[in-house]
Amino acid sequence: MHVRSWLGSVLIGAGLVFGLVAGPAAAQTRTLPDFTDLVEQVGPSVVNIRTTEKVQQRSSQGNPGEEEMLEFFRRFGVPTPNMPRPGPRQRTPQQQDEQQREQPRGVGSGFVLTSDGLIMTNAHVVEGADDVIVTLADKREFKAKIIGSDKRSDVAVVKIDATGLPAVRTGDVGRLKVGEWVMAIGSPFGLENSVTAGIVSAKQRDTGDFLPFIQTDVAINPGNSGGPLINMRGEVVGINSQIYSRSGGFMGISFSIPIDEAVRVSDQLRSQGRVSRGRIGVTIDQVSKEVAESLGLGKSTGALVKAVEAGAPADKAGVEPGDVILKFDGRVIEKSMDLPRFVGATKPGTRSALTVLRKGATRELQVTIAEIESEKTETKAAAPAPKAKPSTVTQAYGLTVSELTDSQRKELKIKAGVAVEAVTDAAARAGLAEGDIILQIDSTEVASVKDVEAILARHDKAKPLVVLYRRGDWTQYTLMRVGK
Repeated sequence: MHVRSWLGSVLIGAGLVFGLVAGPAAAQTRTLPDFTDLVEQVGPSVVNIRTTEKVQQRSSQGNPGEEEMLEFFRRFGVPTPNMPRPGPRQRTPQQQDEQQREQPRGVGSGFVLTSDGLIMTNAHVVEGADDVIVTLADKREFKAKIIGSDKRSDVAVVKIDATGLPAVRTGDVGRLKVGEWVMAIGSPFGLENSVTAGIVSAKQRDTGDFLPFIQTDVAINPGNSGGPLINMRGEVVGINSQIYSRSGGFMGISFSIPIDEAVRVSDQLRSQGRVSRGRIGVTIDQVSKEVAESLGLGKSTGALVKAVEAGAPADKAGVEPGDVILKFDGRVIEKSMDLPRFVGATKPGTRSALTVLRKGATRELQVTIAEIESEKTETKAAAPAPKAKPSTVTQAYGLTVSELTDSQRKELKIKAGVAVEAVTDAAARAGLAEGDIILQIDSTEVASVKDVEAILARHDKAKPLVVLYRRGDWTQYTLMRVGK
């Protein structure tokens, strides 16, 4: 009975398959990709990378097994027996060598960048390694030299002493489309030259400081790191770098470094051994849709300046907290993370143009790009302004503010503003808190309590108020609504 039912299912399934092939879907079935040619074309360029590190090894100065026995007693809480301990003795050169041994550290992937032995991989694959061993597709092994490694982009370049290697061709990431088929070759879990395939799920994913990652559903697992992401033309369009996972294994979301960004980094690593990036010295945030509409932008675009580093290029150029940077060198900043990418890719010393929105009007500023520090420095939070005598403003907004003294403005390095003493109702719902400094209301600078009262008195309570305020060293916008 079970056998007959199973056979019936098979026959029905076969009929369905036949119908699909014979019907309108046949054309779609015929267009499914065949990756065999790509594997033959690119496979020889993909390498396995094995790393080792030197570790110290405890050596016994007593009889063989004596130290292990003592460790056994210590580990299980047994009183140590009175074993005679021999005095120091001279170790032979062989015993001294045994104090340090190599142990496997990790396995990753890479691909041949140039025929004379330059290989590209991830920085985290070779980080902390004492030795890097590269295995080619033809099973030849070479000890590699690390030419350069950049943690920020997770790109590294290593060199082996070989010639005539099959180098990859790099593709145009700009032509890559969401939904396009792509393939990966690497060494997942140490299994060399494993091939997986999928589609591009998204582009421009913000998961790093300077890189808009390519997201795919290609199966990527530990050991795939550093391997190539390949399009259907046999071109490398990315370096497999990260996965999103709750288990440590592949869950359908993987990220690759765009190859154009990686090549730009590798060029600097090859020429100077490090990567120099531009900086202007601002802390930024995304502009919300509501704030963008209230400022007259129409859509969420640009980078909101939350803080400006004293003496930095942005400070010298006249950028102020609360500005929205709309363009950098004529390029529109669609998302806030576009700004550090544009600036980071600019050579230090270059004079660049900034288009900023301030108090409802745009203005052009000129900034000279500086070089970014090797490590990010933490910004020290400014002390809250000392409390002054409060003056209650329109109760409908639930806001109590007070004047700032000249010394307080000097300490906070601001030209104007009022201190928030207490919040309830609308002000509390907007996220304002005691100790905040209100700088602008509806794109109008406030220098006194009277300025605040005047703006609130003429404001239409049916519309939200756009408030620019400072908390510590951070400056940001919020919307304040009455009765909501």
